[in-house]
Amino acid sequence: MGPRAALDPAFRPLARAAVEIGARAWVVGGYVRDHLLGREHPDIDVVVEDAKGLELARRFAAITGSPEPVLFERFGTAQVRFRDRLIEFASTRAESYESNSRKPEVRPASLDEDLRRRDFTVNTLLMDFEGRVHDRTGQGLPDLEARLLRTPLDPEQTFADDPLRILRGIRFAAELGFQLDPALLPAMRNLRDRLQPPVLSVERTADELRKMLLSERPREAFELLDGAGLLEVVLPEVAACKGVHQGGWHTHDVFGHTLLTVEKSKNDELVRLAALLHDIGKPVTATPDGAFIGHDAEGARLAGEVLRRLRFSNVLADRVARLVRLHLRPVFYDGGQWKDGAVRKLARDAGDLLWPLMDLARADVAASAYPEPEKLDELEARLKTVLDERPSRFRLPVAGGDIMRLRGLKPGPEVGRIKKRLEELLLEGAIEPEREAVLAYLESHPEL
Repeated sequence: MGPRAALDPAFRPLARAAVEIGARAWVVGGYVRDHLLGREHPDIDVVVEDAKGLELARRFAAITGSPEPVLFERFGTAQVRFRDRLIEFASTRAESYESNSRKPEVRPASLDEDLRRRDFTVNTLLMDFEGRVHDRTGQGLPDLEARLLRTPLDPEQTFADDPLRILRGIRFAAELGFQLDPALLPAMRNLRDRLQPPVLSVERTADELRKMLLSERPREAFELLDGAGLLEVVLPEVAACKGVHQGGWHTHDVFGHTLLTVEKSKNDELVRLAALLHDIGKPVTATPDGAFIGHDAEGARLAGEVLRRLRFSNVLADRVARLVRLHLRPVFYDGGQWKDGAVRKLARDAGDLLWPLMDLARADVAASAYPEPEKLDELEARLKTVLDERPSRFRLPVAGGDIMRLRGLKPGPEVGRIKKRLEELLLEGAIEPEREAVLAYLESHPEL
């Protein structure tokens, strides 16, 4: 028995429900682990002996006035929405798996059998409804103290049963700052082929990758994926960056630079996905003399393909691809050469992705040895200045009808061409951003 916890608001009604139906039940897993680590973990998993999981869920919902439980009778589990959190109830069980699936065949089992089939020892800890922690395996608390991830059974058996645990182990290491037991990486490597459909769904893989990226240690997560030989399976385009040398201001190969960029980027899904994929066009555009001509455009194409393959939304895939396509623009900013028109065109081309693009550029520069990294501060100040200009140069104050009237044109591509050229001249500062000035320019420049 370990330390006693402060009582969670759900514990009292859980205890009452358990007494009323005569059930033996405990909170188990991530809630207990994170409570002892001083971390937030809003959802609660409850393990219930004697096949009473569904009954306890129903009674708890009735006592608390929560909605009826969502039942998964085949697995002996149920979910109850209690206030703004989810509580999951599961009867103690053992599981067996087919080689081509991670959906288990379930049978009733003792509490100790149930704990041994779990993913990691630190997730076998129990907490009773009075807040006392129990370590029935004798491994959970010592491993938590040592900040060690270890499987209760042989890791190959644990991972073969449920290959999602391979990715979860790497994600836990990144989220919690834990070390992997030395036996885990070889087992992960041996079972890496199970990280593919139909055994593991693309959506589950993508969800774990997203959580790794948004953890406090994303670089460590992807180094572990590489060390376990998993990167080639889940993200071959990133794995292809390994060993691709780059000179100039770069201090690492493309893979090392990519992980540094991710590490230094803002903790935001859009920016970190762009950081992870911003240079994946380099391996396929590399030339013998060390250039990567067009890697931004090729990288944008590949980034879209990667994210759609992983079932990210089309909107997110398109936004990340746009950032990859534009990522060199702010990095190559030269204050002495860029006129205000160039600054305005960057703002126009980036649109609502301007500030995420600047976040990506800052990370890209920080992961290299570019001189004068403060140039991005100057660029940001100039961007804010041109965006604040009034009247704005980003909106042409004349319409297609004005152009047709002055030039005697009918609707067609010529009107669009003239309009686009006027927009460019407005951004460049050649025309004042006022309706009369634009109309006067149009009249006085028939060659336009």
